[in-house]
Amino acid sequence: MPSLQVRSVTAADSCTVTVSGEVDSLTAPGLQEVLLDVLDRPQSSGGVVVDLSRVTFLGAVGLTVLAVGHHLAENEGHVLRIRCGNSRAVIRPLQVTGLWDVLHVVEREGAENAC
Repeated sequence: MPSLQVRSVTAADSCTVTVSGEVDSLTAPGLQEVLLDVLDRPQSSGGVVVDLSRVTFLGAVGLTVLAVGHHLAENEGHVLRIRCGNSRAVIRPLQVTGLWDVLHVVEREGAENAC
């Protein structure tokens, strides 16, 4: 059975959602629940960063969760940043689907201002 861990940490000026494991049709609802909860909170200038650098599989449902989160954040005037690190399991699906050019992707920690 696929395993997924999702946790959120709120700092003074931003919130980071850290995801590790497989994001597929069985586990994506857990990510969606946390992401919607975080996006429902008042956001400060730092916005929300979703750290996917420890994700080992990113399926279609996970991509949908990220796209919906991006859309919801933009509608509220916020930025949802995706940190993928060097994870090919994340980078490749984002590139193949074209979401790489739509989402605010930062490749590594500390690069949030680069997008």
